[in-house]
Amino acid sequence: MPVEEVTASAAGTWTLGDRPVRRMGFGSMRLTVHPDRARAVRVLRRAVELGVNHIDTAAFYVSPGGPLGVGTGSPRYATELIREALAPYPDDLVITTKVGPSFDEASRHRELTPSELRREVEENLRRLGRDHLDVVNLRIVRKPGRDSVAARFAALAELRDAGLIRHLGLSNVRVDHLDEARDIAPVVCVQNAYALDVNRWADELLRVCGERGVAFVPFFAIAGARREAGTGDDHDEAVRAVARAHGATPQQIRLAWTLHQGPHVLAIPGTGDPAHLAQNVAAGAIRLTPEDLARLR
Repeated sequence: MPVEEVTASAAGTWTLGDRPVRRMGFGSMRLTVHPDRARAVRVLRRAVELGVNHIDTAAFYVSPGGPLGVGTGSPRYATELIREALAPYPDDLVITTKVGPSFDEASRHRELTPSELRREVEENLRRLGRDHLDVVNLRIVRKPGRDSVAARFAALAELRDAGLIRHLGLSNVRVDHLDEARDIAPVVCVQNAYALDVNRWADELLRVCGERGVAFVPFFAIAGARREAGTGDDHDEAVRAVARAHGATPQQIRLAWTLHQGPHVLAIPGTGDPAHLAQNVAAGAIRLTPEDLARLR
């Protein structure tokens, strides 16, 4: 099947809170890199055309600067690009965002206060042009030992009760953080850096999420250890061999492996390139065999 004919429905669906989403979603961080806003708008609209109805973003996804630390020209916020491309939003579209330490020196390594978290929620609302946010993940910086999320998660739970947020999630956390947060309010997703060859300590977290009906949403599933630097060509031979067997790219195999980790796993690969977008979506149709999965383990 040609790549262009594969839609996000090939990956199946998951109910995120009370909203059904296709398991192949889209991450918006890399949208901001290219100075041509029209290109980003085309990619977003094409993603929706291909059936993507789960988009991940954050108010601190911006170029120049931001988490990628690159870019030239005037500021381009992913949230504003999403609004420009997709508002008025399709009824089935779920936009997930995150709040917490961003990428400026003032907040990189410290907990945000409840008032600062509220300001970040309000910034997301303003830039997206929404009166409520579908899902907000509390992003933390993990620290050794006990690093409680209770006060910050409770602050977001109050905003949820006030109608500014529909559902809550967590990002960059451990199982004990999930336990603590669930005592305060329902958690619909956990979003962590996780890939075939990175952060496999989170295998247990992924398993626990599945048992509790919580979506596990890996980022850097393609980039792996390269993280913000993006995908490279340093794939190991197992990935290359499975890719050859399926007539796929190594990047597609990494995404397919991600989706094969459980029905509750949602992929959010990001790109600013329309061709790469179609390839990413098509990875949802790849069915790995038990032998493939054993080789990739």
